Amino acid sequence: MSETTGIDIGDITLLLAQARAGDRASLDQVFALLYPTLRQLAQARLAQGERTLSPTALVHESYLRLVRNQSLSLVDRQHFLACAARAMRAVVVDDLRSKMADRRGGGVAALSIDAALDQPGSAEVDLLALDAALDALDSVDSAQRELVELHFFGGVDFVEIAQLRGIHEKTVRRHWQRARAFLHAQLNAP
Repeated sequence: MSETTGIDIGDITLLLAQARAGDRASLDQVFALLYPTLRQLAQARLAQGERTLSPTALVHESYLRLVRNQSLSLVDRQHFLACAARAMRAVVVDDLRSKMADRRGGGVAALSIDAALDQPGSAEVDLLALDAALDALDSVDSAQRELVELHFFGGVDFVEIAQLRGIHEKTVRRHWQRARAFLHAQLNAP
């Protein structure tokens, strides 16, 4: 059983295997089991700043994106949460793009990337620039991109990321520092 959720990780893996075999109800069941975790991630993501999205809307829209992706083959809890964090990133970025299209500039106040990345869930970083930088990071190291999505967009702490990945927390923090440095360089490039 996961210490943080009280849910048997083996059950999640089994349900995801059934979902890969075409059982849509199994994926719905995984969503229901992990809903409190996903809601906490969404709430952390939206904790600061004014957004038109609620945590519930963010979770549900992210889930819809997950189930619409026919090629998605979720393996385990870690993979599910990573894909959910990526979907949340897409939903938040799309929401921001929509708001910016509605009102020129969208009234977004940007923090430095260092300050923003030190505040998981910060709503004040230039999310469009960060989105582009994450795409660049993905081409270099997709695991570091996933780490940023889990921590920044998903609000998952380093301890849980280490548990999800089966590595030491110090290793996660070292990878975080590298990812931050890369993103900083991308966002400050002329």
